[in-house]
Amino acid sequence: MSLRIVVCVKYVPDATGDRHFADDLTVDREDVDGLLSELDEYAVEQALQIAGEADGAEVTVVTVGPEDAKDALRKALSMGADRAVHVEDDSLHGSDVMGTSLVLAKAVEKAGFDLVIAGMASTDGTMGVLPAVLAERLGVPQVTLLSEVGVQGGVVSGRRDGDTASERVEASLPAVVSVTDQSGEARYPSFKGIMAAKKKPVESWDLDDLGVEADEVGLAGAWTAVDSVAQRPARTAGTIVKDEGEGGKQLAEFLVGQKFI
Repeated sequence: MSLRIVVCVKYVPDATGDRHFADDLTVDREDVDGLLSELDEYAVEQALQIAGEADGAEVTVVTVGPEDAKDALRKALSMGADRAVHVEDDSLHGSDVMGTSLVLAKAVEKAGFDLVIAGMASTDGTMGVLPAVLAERLGVPQVTLLSEVGVQGGVVSGRRDGDTASERVEASLPAVVSVTDQSGEARYPSFKGIMAAKKKPVESWDLDDLGVEADEVGLAGAWTAVDSVAQRPARTAGTIVKDEGEGGKQLAEFLVGQKFI
């Protein structure tokens, strides 16, 4: 049987845009441009590399989000993924990592998998726990935060780099892995890839298709909540020290006053 790889990706607000919260204290995703999370591009890249070394392997990308989230899927398809699944349902609005992981687990199971690959975190929520929660829901091992990953003989293995040491970790398939931004530069979609992506299948599923109840997701089913938000204070002008022979002394006094030294 060929290797079935599923990559979980997310459509996130552009970090360079003016991001803010909506009236219900969820991230406003309508008034800012969105894109495929940069950290998920590394997951797509590693999936494509693994598939390239496995005869007949198939790469499926899955996302949970509104209509515009299809843009994230198209980017992954243009990079080289084979097919895509988009889970869209109005009841998903406001879902936290628990609700999202539930929906992803159901979607991954429905799509069929041997290996699930995710980025180390999303660039909007930046929690970094979804791969572990997803593995728990799927009942399979997790091998997370890998800067190098490969599959051979039904085993996924890789290198995890820490502050003081690196370790080799592995798990038998099926499994869930997450990769860091040190795992390898993601490829840029070619014109041929962009054109080919238009013909690749994109399935659309809702909660009924996955057997998930509306009260298990969204704001109502969220385990976490935002109580209040405040606008970030505008930047103020810094202290300018003119060096007229006393610059060094003034700088030292400033650092002492700020308790930097």
